[in-house]
Amino acid sequence: MAGPVTTSTRLAAQGHEPGASYRPALTLLASLFFMWGFITVINNTLLPHLKSVFELSYRQTTLLESVWFIAYFFASIPSAKLIERIGYRRSMVTGLVIMAAGALLMIPAARIPSYGVVMVALFVIASGITLLQVAANPYVAVIGPAESAPARLNLVQAFNSMGTTLAPLFGGYLILGRSVSGTQLGGATLTQAQRLADAQSVQLPYLLVAATLAVLAVIIARYPLPAMGAASRAAAEERRHHSLWRHRNLVLGVPAIFIYLIAEIGVSNLFISFVSQPDIGNLSHEQASHYLFLLWGGMMVGRFVGSSVMRSVAAEHVLAFASAAACAVMLVATFAHGPVAMWALISVGLFHSIMFPTIFTLGIRGLGPLTEEGSGLLVMAIAGGALVVVQGWLADRYGLQWSFLLTAACELYTLFYALWGCRTTGTDTAR
Repeated sequence: MAGPVTTSTRLAAQGHEPGASYRPALTLLASLFFMWGFITVINNTLLPHLKSVFELSYRQTTLLESVWFIAYFFASIPSAKLIERIGYRRSMVTGLVIMAAGALLMIPAARIPSYGVVMVALFVIASGITLLQVAANPYVAVIGPAESAPARLNLVQAFNSMGTTLAPLFGGYLILGRSVSGTQLGGATLTQAQRLADAQSVQLPYLLVAATLAVLAVIIARYPLPAMGAASRAAAEERRHHSLWRHRNLVLGVPAIFIYLIAEIGVSNLFISFVSQPDIGNLSHEQASHYLFLLWGGMMVGRFVGSSVMRSVAAEHVLAFASAAACAVMLVATFAHGPVAMWALISVGLFHSIMFPTIFTLGIRGLGPLTEEGSGLLVMAIAGGALVVVQGWLADRYGLQWSFLLTAACELYTLFYALWGCRTTGTDTAR
């Protein structure tokens, strides 16, 4: 069957042996996965901080994260076009430069301070990450045997999780640990002077992030990444004889990514606020950020373990187990109290770990010459994270703990996808 194996064959024919020549490139790509994971999770410590600085409701707080994921919707297709035009390496450099520019924009946003400018800065950073996502995920998926693609992408995504694991410690120390709102229990009301001082505490962290991104951009600009564009894309005439919509695994995989992101982002964004509650953990925001470290650490461990397990167990079976377990612990987090509820929410990171890379690789399985187009749709579906604002609305209206029922419902769809939706049609894609 035509698919990523065909792509690998074409690459080998041109003198590029997957798994050998591309191993150094994959190592470098792991640094990109690390950085976009790191920056994304800084938001988890930034949002409760901004909630106090701007005196926001849960809906207004989660709207900031919605803006982040709306960028995926608007930037995915332009990113794919840009990659086709200037190639993978230059696109990655461009993405890093865009991210650095957004990070620098956080400095005037903090000085003003301005809720609107913060939203613009987050949108710019997310647009740069989108460009990296569109390039890196399909790149990793297609440069080796199709049967090991889920294991390969889970392995590289583990470095993304390493970034998300370290980010709460960085943000907890440099943002929450240096602010009044982050070190007081119970979300005490701040004076105007305290809010201004707290807003400016984000300047140093984002300046460090911008500098790191600039250095990484220079390294990648000078690194001779293999030119994948011409080799990996089928001719336009060949693609016209195929249809994306005949692939059930893709058609149902796009909403699977979309819905999964609602669950992942809802948990991570509201985690600090949840475990800080008196009847859950009774912690300050700074203390809660250390437990957020465990949530993302579970995702890192889960991806390393999942990458190993998937070499002997079918990816869809691992996904089904993870989905059922995630639903179970979210119900515990919703109905229990105290440390039981807190540790249930922490444990969901372990089960969420393999979901995105596994759904992604199952979604593009068997697409053949349509792999790039299918990958673009799956990356666009990351915009589902924007609907975290729905959970913010539920938290305001019915209570933060009850809002996690939405997360449990999302896990049920990923279970459906693992059990049935990810099956390929088994027919040729030709019209």
